[in-house]
This record gives sequence, structure tokens and C-alpha cells, in this order.
Amino acid sequence: MRFVVQRVASASCTVDQKITGNIETGFLVLIGVSDTDTTETADKMTRKLINLRIFEDSEGKTNRSLKDVSGGLLLISQFTLYADCRKGNRPSFIRAGNPALAEKLYEYIIDSCKKEIPVVEQGIFGADMKLSLVNDGPFTVILDSDEIC
Repeated sequence: MRFVVQRVASASCTVDQKITGNIETGFLVLIGVSDTDTTETADKMTRKLINLRIFEDSEGKTNRSLKDVSGGLLLISQFTLYADCRKGNRPSFIRAGNPALAEKLYEYIIDSCKKEIPVVEQGIFGADMKLSLVNDGPFTVILDSDEIC
């Protein structure tokens, strides 16, 4: 499982010219699922995400978590995080999770986050989404279950 976490001042997702998710201060998270991922993997990744301390404290140090700043989450499914570009110029997505598993785990992550964070917004799985964001910093972190779990 891979999360690309972007600390944002604001972010939104639009599908067919309708906003499906909109947050102010928080994280825009792109979520990639592989065929080997499980709910246990999702639990570990979600815990790491929610407790990630990448907001500045009064001394300018990255010491505060999403909860500390009352931040929101915008969660977006993105199978392309498993693109394999080692051969040729056309990416292979063979390591990306099959859509049924990926959607199940994506929804599971959303539900888990809602238990911890008051504002959790989302995109639409498999849709053609348009994302807008104001990256704060910029500050972007990649969480990979191969390194965390």
C-alpha cells in the first residue's frame, strides 16, 4: 500500500463538475493498493497517517499531527502509484490491486479515518477526478507499507 501525503492549506476533488470532497488545512492523500494488501496493512498505514507530525509548532518545528491542528483529510484512490516504469516508456500496472480489492480497502480506510478525524472527504473510486490543491510548504511525504509494516 502506498500513500502520497501532501500537507495542504486547501484541497478539493471534482467529478463531472461536481465537488465530491473539499478540505481546508489538512492532508490530501493519494492511495494506491496492491494485490498483497489487507485490512491489517490498511490499519497500520492509517495509524501512521493520522499520527504523522508534519505541521509546525510555535517554534517552527514539524511537531504537530492532523488532530493537533484540527485538520481534514481528502482521500483519493490512485492505482497509478503502482506504475512500474522499469521497462520501456509505457508503465505497467501489474502490481496494482485488482479493482474489487482496491475499492474495498479504499472504503475501509475512509471508514477507519472517520473514526479518528472529524472531517474526512473523498473522491469517487475509478472516476475521472480533477484535483485542486494549495500545497502547504510544499510538504509531501510518501508512506509505503513495504517500509512501514
